[in-house]
Amino acid sequence: MLKKLLMLIAVIIIFVAGFFTGIYSLPILTEAPAPSSSTLKQHKNRALFSGEFKPNLAGSDRFHYGNGTVYLTNDAISMQGELSPGPDYQLYLSRNFIDNEADFLAQKGTMQRVAGVRSFNGFKLVVPQGIDISDYNTVVIWCESFEEFITAAQYQ
Repeated sequence: MLKKLLMLIAVIIIFVAGFFTGIYSLPILTEAPAPSSSTLKQHKNRALFSGEFKPNLAGSDRFHYGNGTVYLTNDAISMQGELSPGPDYQLYLSRNFIDNEADFLAQKGTMQRVAGVRSFNGFKLVVPQGIDISDYNTVVIWCESFEEFITAAQYQ
């Protein structure tokens, strides 16, 4: 009986470890290629605004963070740096600096979703028509699937 119980516990532990490894690995395996350094440099040179993603924000932790610089023009938002890998990352613009999950959820209705983020070592996203980046002051990366704050950068 004890042997069967230990076997069941071992199977459960292995299943849980495999499940969480899969959740962590899948975004890495399906990650879109990052833009070339020349593309990011050209966008940086045209930027109207820039801000810093810092890994030590109140809502960030060792599994949910960003580190790098974000650049904004009227037609695109790019980032040079890295994001922790994860599923279903979305980039939002906020009128207020957000640095944690509770503040994000409280103000989500006032934010503007721009696009999904599909690469973790730099990205360049198109700003949809009708969004004026100067109406906002912060870029926020949020994981929709798990409602997790990843990072934010204030740009004005």
